[in-house]
Amino acid sequence: MKVILTQDLKGTGVKGQIVNVADGYARNMLIPKGIAIEATQKAINELKVKKEAIIHRKEMALEAAKKLASKLGEMEITLSAKAGANGKLFGSVTAKDISDKLKKAHKIEIDKRWINVHDGIKNIGMHEVSVWLHPEVTAVLKVNVTAE
Repeated sequence: MKVILTQDLKGTGVKGQIVNVADGYARNMLIPKGIAIEATQKAINELKVKKEAIIHRKEMALEAAKKLASKLGEMEITLSAKAGANGKLFGSVTAKDISDKLKKAHKIEIDKRWINVHDGIKNIGMHEVSVWLHPEVTAVLKVNVTAE
């Protein structure tokens, strides 16, 4: 009997896959527990539509990430922090500081975990920070740190 798996099943297949299993296994185990549904023509068509929708959403997310990356590439943000006479900061500028500044000044919400600052910015001056927007898209943001 052909069934469409609604969740991953070890040794049989992954979610959304059409597999051929024994009739008794399908009727007594997989279908009653909601692990699979019978592979009728209607169910197969619904599966195709769902897969196309997922692909479309992924393409739209990639397009949005590329647009945001080009916007961030042209952007420069300025942060001020307390610094000593030699230009070394008392503390550091972190990814959270950069995320907060982007949210306040430009209304761009980026999670601090997506901003790669390594150990923080510890000197005044211009710094380039990479921002992860999508598995395929990374942007470079210019951060100017000035002394208060």
